[in-house]
Amino acid sequence: MQKVRYITDINKVEMLSGPEKKKIKEVTDKFVFRVNDYYLSLIDWEDPEDPIRKLVIPGEGELMEYGRWDASDEDTNYVVPGCQHKYKTTALLIVSEVCGAYCRYCFRKRLFRNDVKEAQSDVSLGLEYIASHPEINNVLLTGGDSLILSTPKLRSIIERLRAIDHVKIIRLGSKIPVFNPMRISGDNELLELIQTYSTEDRRIYVMAHINHPREITDEAKLAFRALHNAGAIVVNQTPVLKGINDDPVVLGELLDRLSWAGVTPYYFFINRPIAGNREFVLPLARVYQIVEEAKARTSGLGKRVRLSMSHSSGKIEILAIDQGKAYLKYHQSRDQEYGKFMVLACPEQAEWFDDLPGNELYWSKPLRKDQETIFTTTLVRN
Repeated sequence: MQKVRYITDINKVEMLSGPEKKKIKEVTDKFVFRVNDYYLSLIDWEDPEDPIRKLVIPGEGELMEYGRWDASDEDTNYVVPGCQHKYKTTALLIVSEVCGAYCRYCFRKRLFRNDVKEAQSDVSLGLEYIASHPEINNVLLTGGDSLILSTPKLRSIIERLRAIDHVKIIRLGSKIPVFNPMRISGDNELLELIQTYSTEDRRIYVMAHINHPREITDEAKLAFRALHNAGAIVVNQTPVLKGINDDPVVLGELLDRLSWAGVTPYYFFINRPIAGNREFVLPLARVYQIVEEAKARTSGLGKRVRLSMSHSSGKIEILAIDQGKAYLKYHQSRDQEYGKFMVLACPEQAEWFDDLPGNELYWSKPLRKDQETIFTTTLVRN
């Protein structure tokens, strides 16, 4: 397997100048940094606004006061350490706090901090919970990045999930297919694992995080092909990010190139109001306009993508925003109100469901612990 070199010290990124490193150091003192030499090679270092650069190189905007650590109240979804159960048929296992890439827009940016511990090295309690809840038919391995785990560790988890008859789908959330694609195409043991446990009626899905068409390199396409040949289904989800993919031409090209590579466009997300993410956020109406213009540039295959907010109350699909009104429905619902339709006023600068007047009539805030400063609790500690 071709090895990439990972870098966790901003001072070792040779392409950055001394003054740039000095400015960024304050950010990396607060939020960890991780990148590799392959992904750095995709950056146009002559362009300070290069979108690939913005995805992984810290920016001073991350220090702006904004949002909170857990905008979707994930802390209220934990049922045992390391396992969330928010929607009836789906469970999440937080298997890694380490990412292939620490994407600067990450909605779990709290995991960038050294005082947060949500992943479990031993997922036995989560597996026992899943086994005792037959309504759970699909499980997402996430974090962090599930494919940052060693193949033997992944095998131990997947084998135990496959021993639970009612778990039909296993999903692997990962940036690795475009961040370190050689980890996939060059790991025959991983591909054999997928081939063994992704069968005709019990599939393994790879939930890729591809944000920009330039990430779809020849190496990435080789990784997609290897996953497809092993029997995995690959889909993609990305937020619409200011300064990165907030252009209908760029987003339309992404939809095309995903479809051409056999990767299903799954979700476009509204960026959550997370601490450190102010510089990536756009108004809802602007995101809707960008997405519709991008979809107009692609085929019906690209148009399958859904624009959604992963809110505390559920995944809220944005059906339309027109003449100051937002037309929404619950695509997923914490309170089992699937398909619930909502029409709300949408102020020009509204950026999130909570910014829409009257939103509080459609959902109730979950009971939650006082964790605005430190997310960790006795529930999610090792």
